[in-house]
Amino acid sequence: MRKNFGVKTWTYPQPVLMIATYNEDGTPDIMNAAWGGISDSDEISIAVSGTHKTAENLRKRGAFTVSFATAAQVAACDYVGLVSGNKVPDKFAKAGFHAVKSEFVDAPLVEELPMALECKVRSYNPETDILKGEIVNVCADESILTDGKIDPAKLRPIVYDPANHDYLEIGAKVGKAFSDGNKLN
Repeated sequence: MRKNFGVKTWTYPQPVLMIATYNEDGTPDIMNAAWGGISDSDEISIAVSGTHKTAENLRKRGAFTVSFATAAQVAACDYVGLVSGNKVPDKFAKAGFHAVKSEFVDAPLVEELPMALECKVRSYNPETDILKGEIVNVCADESILTDGKIDPAKLRPIVYDPANHDYLEIGAKVGKAFSDGNKLN
């Protein structure tokens, strides 16, 4: 038997996305966003309320990076979602993060978060709060690579559990995509 919950913003998994931008004065800003995902072959879509400092930065600078929150940085990643860049202008530094200038866009990379998408703003709709970004590069620190590919066991990305308000670490490999289903042919 199933239990009905009504309309909820529950999907599994919900990646914990860390959106980094530069403020007007060039200082880095960062926010935590759970409502986002790949929406086209070169596009990410994320819900970003227009009241966030990040939304203002996106409109002014036209670029951002999206890093993936990790188990090693869960407290810092949560912190930047609890405080507003409108009220705490140095929350990037208070979280213990260090900015590295992206080679591809006018936005900071977070040194402590080893994987990021570097994006240009494709569109931002203030009525729906939907940000669409063109992915111009994906970068990863060599420390999380195995045989030249991103290794989730080394990255240790976390996801958001919206029903219980928890962060969960991605688990063990359970199958091989585009392969295991062939067993049913």
